[in-house]
Amino acid sequence: MEESRPAEPSPDELDDLALRAAGGDREALEDLLAAVQPRVRRLCGRMLLFPEDAEEAAQDALLLVATRIGSFAGRSRFTTWLHVVASNSARSTYRSLKRRAAERPTDELPATADPRTTSVIAGSRLDLLEALEVLAADRPELVEPLVLRDVQQLDYAEIARVLDIPLGTVKSRIHSARAAVRPLLRVTD
Repeated sequence: MEESRPAEPSPDELDDLALRAAGGDREALEDLLAAVQPRVRRLCGRMLLFPEDAEEAAQDALLLVATRIGSFAGRSRFTTWLHVVASNSARSTYRSLKRRAAERPTDELPATADPRTTSVIAGSRLDLLEALEVLAADRPELVEPLVLRDVQQLDYAEIARVLDIPLGTVKSRIHSARAAVRPLLRVTD
């Protein structure tokens, strides 16, 4: 009796596909991209709430996976590497949407959204994404650990592996990042 294949490959299967793709196996790359597409959409959707914006970020992330798979060395899980790529893609898409919105006349923006908490640009948490931009300007080394922990929900050990820094440094950076963004996230009346 043949067992049906699960909808989403296991982390071990993804690691195997990714290593084969990194080694130049074109078929493995195509299988990998097809397998991770739903996950990438979910990851981008955690930061960009409008489906169209999350889809744009997801497509950019998948393109990055395809073009940069050779840099995946297997030091961490592929899914951890993928979280970094998707998070960075979502933040990049947000910055692009923000630039495009700044170029539009203000009468084209909806007047009903609360600009302190919801982006009329991307339907995302404007306060969070703006806080990350402020943090990136002053302390860029704090942004990625914070996003990987608090947005993408990776554990500390995974973050340490993917960023190739000690666990204590990860915890310290996340603590510092939270302290830095906390006042930026407060909504005032």
